[in-house]
Amino acid sequence: MNFFEKIVHAFSADMPKPSMYGWFHIMFLVLTIGLTVFLCLKCRDCKAKTFKWIVASAWIVMLVLEIYKQIDFSFHFVEELGGGYWDYQWYAFPYQLCSTPLYVLPLVAFCKQGKFRDSCMAYISTFALFGGLVTMIFPATVFVETIGINIQTMTHHGLQIVLGIFILVHERKRLDFKFFLRAIYVFGVAMAIAMVLNLSVHAGITEEFNMFYISPYFPCSLPLLDLIYAKTPYAVFLLIYIIGFVLAALAIYYIQYGFIRLGQNLKKKAEAKRNSQNLLAIEGQSSEMDDKQNE
Repeated sequence: MNFFEKIVHAFSADMPKPSMYGWFHIMFLVLTIGLTVFLCLKCRDCKAKTFKWIVASAWIVMLVLEIYKQIDFSFHFVEELGGGYWDYQWYAFPYQLCSTPLYVLPLVAFCKQGKFRDSCMAYISTFALFGGLVTMIFPATVFVETIGINIQTMTHHGLQIVLGIFILVHERKRLDFKFFLRAIYVFGVAMAIAMVLNLSVHAGITEEFNMFYISPYFPCSLPLLDLIYAKTPYAVFLLIYIIGFVLAALAIYYIQYGFIRLGQNLKKKAEAKRNSQNLLAIEGQSSEMDDKQNE
């Protein structure tokens, strides 16, 4: 092995495959929740420059870890030979639903304010957030026996959740149904790209290549959708797939919207109560002064 391959192999150290809600899983859940709460409390009203810096920083972390993942999946060490060989794993091509933040987040961080950027933010806070939540809650299929890959998986999907919630909280004053509708446009474009990739790449390789799990050449392996794929015509499956993800993203949006509005209402009530108490205090002081003057 050359020096680079030795480094790649060193970062491919093994570990026992993590279990759902074992220490490794719970650790990243706690880190994800903690970072989300911190940003939503401390940076919910941050300036545009700070907001962009937060998004860009998270994107860089995700990008670096994704590059590591692609290299690790491509290099195969053979202990008996004392070396290895390179063979790209097309199934790991970085264009699944949970990979799309790699391409959308730079648009959020570096594009100017406008409908296009709003669409990207809405997508991260709905569709991408849904993908991150599903994986973080049920990570059984993504855990492997490689330490680095497990860290990459949990960090990537954890940051999807952190940024999805943080972006919506930061933009809470501008939320309306049109904000969500813009997310659907991005999802539609992302799906169209996935389909083009599925059709074009399949013509040149013999390995499995199923971006967004909507390829007509390979069965969908997503829970529930795999049953629909097996029992219905492809066109019906694709329609159910689209409707299902849109409804899931809509639910994610309105759950967050509800919590944000609840928080705003509680804040208004608390402020009204404080103002009322201050007013009563002022009136009491005025009454005492009047009494003294009358004496």
